[in-house]
Amino acid sequence: MKTFIFTAILALSLSCSNMHFEKVDVINPEYIPNTIFNSSEDLSSPKFEYLRTKYQLDTVFHGETDEFKRILLLRHWIKSVMPIDDVGDPYPGSGYVDSILDAALNGLGFHCGHFMRVQNAVMNAYGYVARTLGAGPGVMGGPDGHHGINEIWLNSYNKWFLSDAKYDHHFEKNGIPLSALEIRDEYLKNKGADILLVDRPERKSFDVDEETGTTKERYTQTYTWLEWHAFNNLFTNWPKDTTLLLMYVDDYFNEHTWVWGGKPHWAYNTKYLILEKNRIPFEWTPNTISSEIRINGNKAIILLESTTPNLKDYQMKEQDSGLWHSVSDSLEISLKNQKYELLFRAINLADVVGPEHRVVIAAK
Repeated sequence: MKTFIFTAILALSLSCSNMHFEKVDVINPEYIPNTIFNSSEDLSSPKFEYLRTKYQLDTVFHGETDEFKRILLLRHWIKSVMPIDDVGDPYPGSGYVDSILDAALNGLGFHCGHFMRVQNAVMNAYGYVARTLGAGPGVMGGPDGHHGINEIWLNSYNKWFLSDAKYDHHFEKNGIPLSALEIRDEYLKNKGADILLVDRPERKSFDVDEETGTTKERYTQTYTWLEWHAFNNLFTNWPKDTTLLLMYVDDYFNEHTWVWGGKPHWAYNTKYLILEKNRIPFEWTPNTISSEIRINGNKAIILLESTTPNLKDYQMKEQDSGLWHSVSDSLEISLKNQKYELLFRAINLADVVGPEHRVVIAAK
């Protein structure tokens, strides 16, 4: 995985010595750097090109320009071609995504961990940052199973959302897709009474799954306990074992025990478990930009920072021009107008763009 911390310096030369310029405060998408996850998928890997070429999944979302809808269409394709089989061990494919898909296309079923692997590979292949995690209700005497799912970064919402490819569903509140931690919050608050469970690209809400008979409350309970995989390059790094789990430690964690299969979770008191007391690092913001603006006399310096996996380019445009162009890490322009409104964005190797970041400098 190649993660770039990208810094650009924009030097603005003032044309009139009697003009005084100041930074104008604006609201931008929040930037949180990655501090606890060790890696992400490397889109330059031949494995991704092979996956895209073999299955031609761009045809699944052809003509759709909305990022979220594209993601849901890809997830729905996974669900449509992979049967469910929770007791089929030993499973074919040996953990390789293309082998799993080939077997699924021939009618063989798989469990949630396989759906998780496939969704992670497919989403990353098209430039959507995805990570893998496990969850469970953790109740002694049941329910105490384990579920493999993904979180996918939504540039249009500047947030993570939990995506379950096995059942083709996710959770929303007031129309906003929810992350795993947000779902957990809602379950611990009132068993998910205030959120919706929606499925398929149409995002139709339901209270009982017609396929499984499972209720919304029971699905929500699954996210009582969460473990993120610290190594987010499961596809390109497989079959190398990089088992390392991240768990968020709060009062509920300290006062309860995660029960899995009638026993405490196997990772307790092992080298494979990292406990994190701060919630913020789990919510780091891929592709998002932060800026520092320094104005000194006839010069303004803008420092930009972004934690962008698979960064391809950094782009800028003036607010009203509508023309994006690539910029280097050092740019000089003459200031001739009373006000400058500049937009910046990161773009990755799959040509997926991150949230726009706005910088405004005006004469006073």
